[in-house]
Amino acid sequence: MNDMQSFGDLLDLQEVDLDIDRLLHKRSSLPVLDEYRAAHDVAASARGVLGKLEEEFRVANRDLDKAEGELVILEEKLQREEHRLFAGGMSARETENMRNEVISLRSKQSEMEDFVLGVIDIREALEERVNRAQADLDEKTGVENELEASVAQEWRKIDAELARREAGKAEIIPLIPPDMLAMYEKLRVSKQGVAIGRLTDGICGGCHLALSTAEQLEVARDDPPRCLHCRRILVQ
Repeated sequence: MNDMQSFGDLLDLQEVDLDIDRLLHKRSSLPVLDEYRAAHDVAASARGVLGKLEEEFRVANRDLDKAEGELVILEEKLQREEHRLFAGGMSARETENMRNEVISLRSKQSEMEDFVLGVIDIREALEERVNRAQADLDEKTGVENELEASVAQEWRKIDAELARREAGKAEIIPLIPPDMLAMYEKLRVSKQGVAIGRLTDGICGGCHLALSTAEQLEVARDDPPRCLHCRRILVQ
């Protein structure tokens, strides 16, 4: 394989690599991808809101269960004390003490009933907020899923193109001498992906700067020829 053929293969490789670069950039900068990321953030925020409300609802349920349990115990105790009071058989002092105890228990029962009703109101309000938050999340998740599907569809198209470019690249690479390939790869990293410039009318296609006739003769003596300005490989 002669040098000119190697340069031709390098040009083909660079064209494929630039196509791959463009496709990768397109893949990461799809407008719908930005829309999806925004929708994902919105849905994540809605999930956070729902999670907090669900935790508050669980606490309210726990408080209600506890309060209802305490009310049942209080009612059972009141029933027992009322039964003892109405059954009689106690001294006047014992009867008075028992009457005061019953009055106290009834007062506590009323307070506990009010407390239970308050907790029920809180629980019902939280349940309504949870339901609204769930509906809001469902709506936002639906938008997120639609955009995710659109991104996936676009990515499938781009990935198919990338696969074709990578297959073409795999066919070209064996045609290039390893040392030439190594120089090309190194230059690509430092030259924004453009390692080779075509010399046209004395102008480097890489940096677009002109080379004098003497400079062109100097460059031609190098192996491989490289631009005096940007040090890219030059091809005529």
